[in-house]
Amino acid sequence: MEGIEHRMVTVNGIKMHVAEKGEGPVVLFLHGFPELWYTWRHQIIAMAANGYHAVAPDLRGFSDSETPPSFTSYTSLHVVGDLIALIDYLGADKVFLVGHDWGAQIGWYMCLFRPDRVTAYVSLTVPFRPRDPKIRPIEGMRAFFGDDYYMCRFQKPGEIEGEIAHLGSKEVLKRILLDRKPGPPCLPKENPFGVKDISPIPLPSWFSEEDLNYYARKYDEKGFTGGLNYYRALDLYVSCGDKVNWELTAPWTGEQVRVPVKFVVGDLDMVYTTPGVKEYVDSGAFKKDVPCLEDIVIIKGAGHFINQEKAEEINNYILDFIRKF
Repeated sequence: MEGIEHRMVTVNGIKMHVAEKGEGPVVLFLHGFPELWYTWRHQIIAMAANGYHAVAPDLRGFSDSETPPSFTSYTSLHVVGDLIALIDYLGADKVFLVGHDWGAQIGWYMCLFRPDRVTAYVSLTVPFRPRDPKIRPIEGMRAFFGDDYYMCRFQKPGEIEGEIAHLGSKEVLKRILLDRKPGPPCLPKENPFGVKDISPIPLPSWFSEEDLNYYARKYDEKGFTGGLNYYRALDLYVSCGDKVNWELTAPWTGEQVRVPVKFVVGDLDMVYTTPGVKEYVDSGAFKKDVPCLEDIVIIKGAGHFINQEKAEEINNYILDFIRKF
């Protein structure tokens, strides 16, 4: 695709697939679920054309990158460790960081753990979530939103994978990537992804049959377990010493994010429209936790997969921000 190059690198004990293009300061893109490096195809080309080295890995567990078998290998420390090793491999002291969905959450962790390696951060769709020392994330989500809340439904290994296999990965991916329902997103067992709905979903202009086929082929090859393991590592007790995100991030309780940040979200986004999130973003609480938050952009009429749906706008927002540094 338009000169995008691919290579495999060894980082933090795993093999990672990386897509890249261009020369100059590194812009490191972090995808979410159920996505791949491919979600950044428009941004890679735009950054390279403007004098940057765009780098978009498949994160551990996704597509052509290695998939450790245990969900205990998907904590924030593991994934940030992969990225630090990748930055070292690239020979960069610092990078511009851009994250979406789970990639945005990993971006926040990276800014907390290693702010010395991040020049500035653009977070798409997911704001910072300060650690609550009194309750584990999944426990809190289940209490607020019920057992059908999507993160709760992802917890039991093999269960949601079986449902996806029954429904077909292509149709499930299509429903997730094109969903525009406001949050909180729930997956009732009788029709978890809306696949059984009578009305077909036409593909929009920003997402082609070729795009859908690429995602479906990669997920058919690799499966969904690697990506789902990020959710399973959030707060479950496990037999190997409770190595999970909530416990491992205890040293950063109350810590602020101290790198320059720009936050961009669509007003129809399923995260932004989840109760409590919009209020946090729009109030002074977000700014208090992220004192170097320089800008909040709300794009009207945009859903969750904003970097694909509004590719040109997102490219411009990223470039306008990183050119300041």
